[in-house]
Amino acid sequence: METFFSFLERRVDDCSSLLCVGLDPHIPDLVGVDGHSPTAAPALDFCLTLVKQTAPYAAAFKPNAAFFEVFGAEGWTALKQVIEAVSDESKRLGSLIPVILDAKRGDIASTADAYAQSAFDHLGAHCITLNPYLGKDSIDPFLKNHEKGVFLLCKTSNPGSGDLQDVSVVGATGQSPLPLYEHVAKLAQTWNTKNNIGLVVGATHIDALKRVRAAAPDLWFLSPGVGAQGGELETAMKAGLRKDGKGMLIPISRGISRALNPAKAAAEFRDEMINIKMGMKK
Repeated sequence: METFFSFLERRVDDCSSLLCVGLDPHIPDLVGVDGHSPTAAPALDFCLTLVKQTAPYAAAFKPNAAFFEVFGAEGWTALKQVIEAVSDESKRLGSLIPVILDAKRGDIASTADAYAQSAFDHLGAHCITLNPYLGKDSIDPFLKNHEKGVFLLCKTSNPGSGDLQDVSVVGATGQSPLPLYEHVAKLAQTWNTKNNIGLVVGATHIDALKRVRAAAPDLWFLSPGVGAQGGELETAMKAGLRKDGKGMLIPISRGISRALNPAKAAAEFRDEMINIKMGMKK
């Protein structure tokens, strides 16, 4: 049975990459017309250029919904066009490149179902980031189709993540207290019956990466924080990769989009990841 993560693993094998290219059209990076504030049009051009230049090296693309929503309805249309462009590049390369919508949704019942329809049916994304704080029923609508995936926020890369995620909780009867993020990881491991649940675990928290990998040995991680947020690539990969050398996507956004040659930067990140994996085998 094909599942989201079987699609992802096939793409990882096709491009020999764990690189997830972030599509974050920050307003300061966009050129306004005649001195006016940028619109959705330059945001679209910005992302289309990145998709075309980096597709050969991308295991996945991750557009951040907020940077499109800021432009209103036109931004939403641009986001859909960006996802369509990834589909076009996938067909050109003969390999499906998954799109992970970074939206961090989290709600219940019919509201969650509407969010799922918006992301998967309207926009055409293959996966979405979710906040699991409302519990299993809040993510169920996103899991109905095993070919669509989710990454649950577990231990995020921001400095304030510990305010809630590090709080000690009591898990099953008889267990010692453990950080909330580790409890989330254990739940996700049991919830992953359709092979379409992964975890967001920041590359800025190495000890947490190790603990979450121990708690969820089979799951894929989306691990932001390398580069601009201070995460170190090799240390993070050694802490988070599965024994098969997979199980981890490394999102890079500004390190590629602000490079003089985004294609070259993407290729260099991809090659660095390959070299790190080879070094780990020695």
